[in-house]
Amino acid sequence: MVEVTIIAAFLAGIVSFLSPCILPLIPGFLAYLAGVNPEDSSAKARTKMFLNSLIFVLGFSAVFSLLGVLLNSILEKNSYTIQLWLSRVGGVIIILFGFYVLKLIKIPFLEKEHKLQIKGLKPSYFASFLFGAAFAVGWTPCVGAVLGAILTLALTNPGQSFYLLLSYAIGLGIPFLIVGIFSTKALTLIKKNEKFFKYFNVFVGIFLITLGVLVFTQQLSRVASLGVVSRLVP
Repeated sequence: MVEVTIIAAFLAGIVSFLSPCILPLIPGFLAYLAGVNPEDSSAKARTKMFLNSLIFVLGFSAVFSLLGVLLNSILEKNSYTIQLWLSRVGGVIIILFGFYVLKLIKIPFLEKEHKLQIKGLKPSYFASFLFGAAFAVGWTPCVGAVLGAILTLALTNPGQSFYLLLSYAIGLGIPFLIVGIFSTKALTLIKKNEKFFKYFNVFVGIFLITLGVLVFTQQLSRVASLGVVSRLVP
């Protein structure tokens, strides 16, 4: 059975990619990493874009996976009481992230950028990997709330932290690879749907608040169980 938390983490990765202040920049960013023109539709350019996108994804996936292993090893042996309080505190934090995305409250540290700077690197696979790792530790107003929610979810479920962060990385990585393959078409699609992405934060906020409530009430596992029952009972 695929845990509902794993699905939530995967969806959160996709949500992070679709952040309105990041999505329009991605085709140009990936083209920069590959050292090609984002509007170049030649087979050689597309191949370079895809390979550099793949290395970039591997970079942030490695960091998220390592973080998941560390959280698992540090927190898995906590007592039930500690886990209960982690769920309650974590649920409140995730709900606050949801309110922040809906612009109902302000969280000052999410308004600033905290990211690893990598300067003086020419386009290469090594540079793409380092930029991917830097992206994983980046904390920007665009992805901070969603990434923070998943990190909090990992803290409340240390036994699943590796799988949660890996699923988040996969959800975030797949769209990167798609854009890497179809860069010119992606640019056109993004420009045509700018209005949609402006309202996308409403969905993100509701998603985070719902996730936070389920974490706080420790109902995530019950939701998963209901899903299984519904498939077994006609």
